Amino acid sequence: MKPFLVLFSLIGVLSAAADAPRPNIVLIMSDDMGFSDIGCYGGEIETPNLDRLASNGLRFSQFYNVGRCCPTRASLLTGLYPHQAGIGHMMSDNGLPGYRGDLNQQCVTIAEALKPAGYRTYMSGKWHVTPATGKGEPKRHNWPLQRGFDRFFGTIHGAGSFFDPNSLTRDNTYITPENDPEYQPDGTWYYTDAISDNAVRYIQDHAKNQPDQPFFHYVAYTAAHWPMHALPKDIAKYKGKYSEGYAPIRAARIARLKQLGILPDDWTPAPLVGNWDKVELKEWESACMEVYAAMVDNMDQGIGRIIQALEDTDQLDNTLILFLQDNGGCAENFGRREQVGPLDRPRAPTLPPLGKDTLQHDMVPSQSRDGYPLRRGPGVMPGYFPETQVGYGRNWANVSNTPFREYKHWVHEGGISTPLIAHWPEGISGKNTWNHSPSHLIDIMATALDLSGATYPEDKTPVEGISLRPVFESKPLQRQAPLFWEHEGNRAIREGNWKLVAKGVEGEWELYDMEADRTESTNLVASQPELAARLAKQWTAWSERVGVVPYLSWVKGAK
Repeated sequence: MKPFLVLFSLIGVLSAAADAPRPNIVLIMSDDMGFSDIGCYGGEIETPNLDRLASNGLRFSQFYNVGRCCPTRASLLTGLYPHQAGIGHMMSDNGLPGYRGDLNQQCVTIAEALKPAGYRTYMSGKWHVTPATGKGEPKRHNWPLQRGFDRFFGTIHGAGSFFDPNSLTRDNTYITPENDPEYQPDGTWYYTDAISDNAVRYIQDHAKNQPDQPFFHYVAYTAAHWPMHALPKDIAKYKGKYSEGYAPIRAARIARLKQLGILPDDWTPAPLVGNWDKVELKEWESACMEVYAAMVDNMDQGIGRIIQALEDTDQLDNTLILFLQDNGGCAENFGRREQVGPLDRPRAPTLPPLGKDTLQHDMVPSQSRDGYPLRRGPGVMPGYFPETQVGYGRNWANVSNTPFREYKHWVHEGGISTPLIAHWPEGISGKNTWNHSPSHLIDIMATALDLSGATYPEDKTPVEGISLRPVFESKPLQRQAPLFWEHEGNRAIREGNWKLVAKGVEGEWELYDMEADRTESTNLVASQPELAARLAKQWTAWSERVGVVPYLSWVKGAK
């Protein structure tokens, strides 16, 4: 080929690349779910829409969150470790830069970064990176519209009823399920459906009103966080599914994980903690997992409607969809200790109903909107009665986190391991593939910046992660720095195949070879003391850099 033809061809290729439309980005996150809950990661819960994304896209086997609701959200939104964003713990202000419980001004959200690059920005679901201030005029400085989003429907607080969630908000205004002028479903108002349906509406409105602009949409479900609330039609699908207890479900998951190739035969799954023979209220205990499964199922149905909206508006092929979870299964004993209120529902409401415009400020409401009193405790059946407040408990969380150890709060693999599904027909080479590179929430911002062409502000805290684009193009991920964790004194570092981890501020370091033993069954710290010491030194340097303060010291001095 003549030189001028080569040059002309090269210019054409570069021009086509420059003119290629930037992808939409739909970031979907679920709440308090275990590694093997969804079908395409070994679970028995029906998730055909997530399974479809996986079979036509890419799955990560070693993707990490940071083990708890709001620190994960802070890290996901900013590309920083949570302490750098001001949310090293929860939403209380502990007077320390890394523990203000409020997203700081030294970070930017993905929405703030992409908006100047021409992206429209939408959010539906759980915010949980600023305090919900309760009654009175709220402080809106860190609400979604003040942090880069054009539209928002969801909750500011981190948990609540699925039939009457506290801090329910549209854009910048608190609302109730009954007085929202923009969303009144024909059937029962249910928060998971509301998140899905508002996401669908934003996608449809965008295609109609801003068809030439790319968009970023953050969809943050509260499923399957307690309380265990679900719709009758979804619960019915799982009736009797869990009546044989923990062991058969866990064994089936282990078998499927092995079939998927992500649980080698020489790894030892974490021990089963529940003994079904000793469970006194078996019907109640199995119902808790039935409702949990129904919550996940309903979320998947909503994700299906989101996918359909993208297809109907001819946007699916150039939309990067990412699905992940904010932490591992939740072992908290929420609503499972002492009995509150009557065991069974009264025949009629015993309290005055709430008015249409009466805002819900309580995470655990004292009554339902129609006047039934709060009910919780052993034997109070979870499900479709709004006044119930029950969690599914430690034993089922252990099953959810199969094959890993520990739970939400902790930074062993059961607390921080999440599925990550990536689907982007125009941008991901290959289908139904796995990537085994360790990756982290901090990489999502870097990926969004890379794909959007957005410029990150030079005066803000630099992004910690790296772009996942090479993985999408079937290239190796070149990570230079280790990954780090700290939450409530639980701490870890992952460097290559090695992980150093400790449980609690006074816990001893444990060392594991993640390639040979990701289930953390054989502690090698005694046989590898120099390696453990080197990793511990790196963790200490990181903790000082990002503003970690030893957990007990700031708890004792908390304001």
